[in-house]
Amino acid sequence: MSTTTTPSVQDVLKQQAGSKGKRVWKNTLAMLVALAIAGGAGWYFFSKPATTRQPSYQTQPVKRGNLSVTVTATGNLKPLNQVDIGTELSGTVDKVLVDTNDTVKKGQELARLNTTQLNDTITKSKAALASAEAKVKQAAATVKEARANLNRLQQLHAASGGKLPARAELDTAAATLERAQADEAVSKSTVTSAKAELRSAETNLGKAIITSPIDGVVLSRAIEPGQTVAASFSAPTLFTLAEDLAKMELEVGVDEADVGQVKDGQTAEFTVDAWSGRKYPAIITRVSLGSTLSDNVVTYLTTMTVENADLTLRPGMTATATIATNARDDVVLIPNAALRFTPSPTAGNAGTGGAQGQNSSFLSKLMPRPPGGMARQQPSKPETDTSNSEQTVWVLDNGSPAPVKVKTGISDGMMTEMVAGELQADRQVIVGSSSANGNGGAKP
Repeated sequence: MSTTTTPSVQDVLKQQAGSKGKRVWKNTLAMLVALAIAGGAGWYFFSKPATTRQPSYQTQPVKRGNLSVTVTATGNLKPLNQVDIGTELSGTVDKVLVDTNDTVKKGQELARLNTTQLNDTITKSKAALASAEAKVKQAAATVKEARANLNRLQQLHAASGGKLPARAELDTAAATLERAQADEAVSKSTVTSAKAELRSAETNLGKAIITSPIDGVVLSRAIEPGQTVAASFSAPTLFTLAEDLAKMELEVGVDEADVGQVKDGQTAEFTVDAWSGRKYPAIITRVSLGSTLSDNVVTYLTTMTVENADLTLRPGMTATATIATNARDDVVLIPNAALRFTPSPTAGNAGTGGAQGQNSSFLSKLMPRPPGGMARQQPSKPETDTSNSEQTVWVLDNGSPAPVKVKTGISDGMMTEMVAGELQADRQVIVGSSSANGNGGAKP
C-alpha cells in the first residue's frame, strides 16, 4: 500500500521563489550581454570614420591679368555756378517775364515789382534837389551883395581918412558877408543831400526791376504776379539760375576708411538712375579737409568735374561714383580666398587617425560628431591691406597641402597682386576644404 505525501505551503513558496530568482537572473544577464554588444558596436561605429575620413580640397587657379582698385561713393550733381536771386525791397509783384527752363542773358529782366510809389519818391527827390539848388543860387546872390556892401564901406573909409563909416558899421558889414557865405555852404550841402536821396530812390527803382546777373537757365521760380514780397528780415529767393549745365559738378561723400586713397586728378566714372547702364566720366578736383558727420558716419566731401554736353544730367540727380585709386596691368593675381585659407592641423595625419582614436576615451567616442561631409571651418582671416606683405598660400603636393611664400601687392577684395613668389599663372591654389568618407562619397 502506497502512501502520498502532500507538500506543505512553505515548500510550495520556496519552489516558486527559486524559479522566480532564476528568471530574474537570466533577464539581467541577457540585458548585460545586450549592453555589451551595443557598446562594442557603438565604439566600432564612432571610431571607424575617424580612421577613414580624408580631407577634400577646393582649388582655384592663379591668373594673369589686370587689377584695378576702386572706391565707391554716392552724392549729387550740381551746376558749376548756381545763383539764387532775391530782392531787397518789399512790395507787390507786377510782372513775371520768365519761367523755369527758360534761357536768359545777363541783364535780362526777369520780374518787376510795382513801382508807383518808387516813382513818386523819385519825383519828390528831384523836387527837393531843385529847391536846394535854387537856395544855393539865392545864397550866392546874398554873398555877392554882402561882399559889395563891405567893399563900398571899405573904400569910403579909405577916402575919408578913417573918419567914415564908423568902425562898428564896417564890422557889421563883414559879419553879414560871413553869414551869407555860411548860408551858401549850407545850401550846397543841402544840394548834396538831395542828390543822394535822388540816387537812393533811383536805386530802389532799379531793385524793383529784377534782372539776371549771368547767362544761364532758370532752374526754378517762386513768385507769381500779384504776390506780395516781404523782405523785412531776409531777402526771399525768387529765382534760381544755373550758369552753364554743359559743365557740372558731382559732390560725393568718401568714407573715412577710403579717403586716404583719393587724390586730386584721379579719374572716376558714375551712374545715375535716370540712365541705367550708362557710365559718365569725371575727374576729381578737390578733396575736402573738413569732415561731415551723418548718422554717426564720417565722410569727406569730394568734388568732381563732369562734362554734360548732351544735357542728359540734371542738377540734384543722385549719382554713384567709382573712383579708380590704383591699377596694375598684366600681373599675377591670387584669389583672396587662398590668402585666407589655413589647413587643419590634423589634415596631414589622416592615415594615423586609428592610433589617435585609440588614445581617445571610450566616452568621447560615444559623443555625437558632425557629419563627415562637413569639415570643421577654420576661422577666416580678416580682410586687411595686403600691400607689400609676405603671406602664405597652400598648393597640393601629392594630395597634401604644401605652403608657398608670396609677397603681395594691392587688392580689390577678390584678387590680390603677387609682387614676388614662385607661383605661376594657372597654378592651382587651395581656397577651402571639406571632409569625405572612406569610399569617396560626400556625406549628406
